[in-house]
Amino acid sequence: MNKAHIDTELVILGGGPGGYPAAFLAADLGMAVVLIDPNDNPGGVCLYRGCIPSKALLHAVKIIRQAAEAAKLGIDFDAPKLDLDRLRRATQEVVGSLTGGLGQLGKARRIRHLRARGRLESGNLIVLEKETGGISSIGFESLILATGSSPNRLSLAPKSPRIWSSDDAVALPEIPERLLVVGGGYIGLELGTVYAALGSRVSVAEMTGTLLPGVDPELTKPLRRRLDSLFESVMLETTVLSIEEEADGLTIRLEPANRDGEPRSARFDACLVAVGRRPNTHDIGLENAGVALDEKGFVKTDEQLRTTAPGIFAIGDIAGPPMLAHTATHQGRTAVEVIHQENVAYAPRAYPSVVFTEPEIAWCGVTEQEAKRQGMDVEILRFPHRASGRARTLGDISGLTKLIAARHTGRILGAGIVGPDAGELISEAVLAVELGATATDLSLTIHPHPTMSETLMEAAETYSGHCTHYLGRN
Repeated sequence: MNKAHIDTELVILGGGPGGYPAAFLAADLGMAVVLIDPNDNPGGVCLYRGCIPSKALLHAVKIIRQAAEAAKLGIDFDAPKLDLDRLRRATQEVVGSLTGGLGQLGKARRIRHLRARGRLESGNLIVLEKETGGISSIGFESLILATGSSPNRLSLAPKSPRIWSSDDAVALPEIPERLLVVGGGYIGLELGTVYAALGSRVSVAEMTGTLLPGVDPELTKPLRRRLDSLFESVMLETTVLSIEEEADGLTIRLEPANRDGEPRSARFDACLVAVGRRPNTHDIGLENAGVALDEKGFVKTDEQLRTTAPGIFAIGDIAGPPMLAHTATHQGRTAVEVIHQENVAYAPRAYPSVVFTEPEIAWCGVTEQEAKRQGMDVEILRFPHRASGRARTLGDISGLTKLIAARHTGRILGAGIVGPDAGELISEAVLAVELGATATDLSLTIHPHPTMSETLMEAAETYSGHCTHYLGRN
């Protein structure tokens, strides 16, 4: 081979929340690691354009809401003044700090980070799109594919700076007077919440009959009430028929039909398309290595994250749902342990999902609806937050904590929470499911008072019918 070629033990293609933890663990285990990713530092979409910047914006929104609600406590603030440039800089400072720190951690572990895009030439060779650091090709013993996903687009939408993906929206290009969000999933609702709080009149168009399709409807009810007051309109069972750009905005035709039987048109200044994500499997040479895809375009893997090609693994979004950063991290570490000849598999009993709206929604394990579909004999244990002292001190009693427990044993099979800090609280429920804990175990675990974590304990207490602050067994 020429001097532009190197060989290594492990190549990781993609430096997101699946790729960089895998690289770090592999280096800690003594492997020679090459990480291929076009960004200056690891982090991927999650840190650069997804989870982190969107949560920084949601934190700003929370401050605005809390300032407005302080009047109930006799504390008055002037109306907030928005400095969009400073908000953008503050968000990017968070991103820069985190990604820069990851870069330093990679260097300390002696990981070779090639800032490039790679493509499989065969089952043990990757070529770079251009020579980087004097290297144009890499031979490997093992490869972890972690190329992530990209936002879906509307085929009928013209190319226009007024039509945004989620990547565009987190960059805060402007605060449009009227914004249409296409898609009522967690990305659309989180970003719609941000823009509504910053001054946009936000409408949401969702093609199904509910917001957050697939989420327990009981958990979405408090959020729907909040969004009805925050958004200009929430349109369910509604699809976009056409988008026309004009000099002063967008004319968007929406279905279902109005009372006259014709699709209705509305004017918007911008449109955020949030209709899911697609795996980044195109043009990375999977066919050259014999890596097979399933009928939905995701890489086929087994329980050890192996693909159909020997020595090649796939993790994160390209390996299929749930397409979450934290499951990608767990998968990445599992793949490295398999490569390290450890007897492990990716087989979680539960993983947490969180929607960072106001209020937050979080769940794990079996939902009430899934339990019914599967004919499982379960108890649904509920504790309404109106009975929580901590919820009342926070000024939000609209929420609910619920547990799904096996009827005769009390074993915790799943959980759902809507309300303050739901995303922080759900981990206790995940641990309960993973360890096979029972409702009695949770009810006998002393929780600090007054906290929202008590709602898990009190929900569990309803299994025995002896809940301190809520009468009766659900």
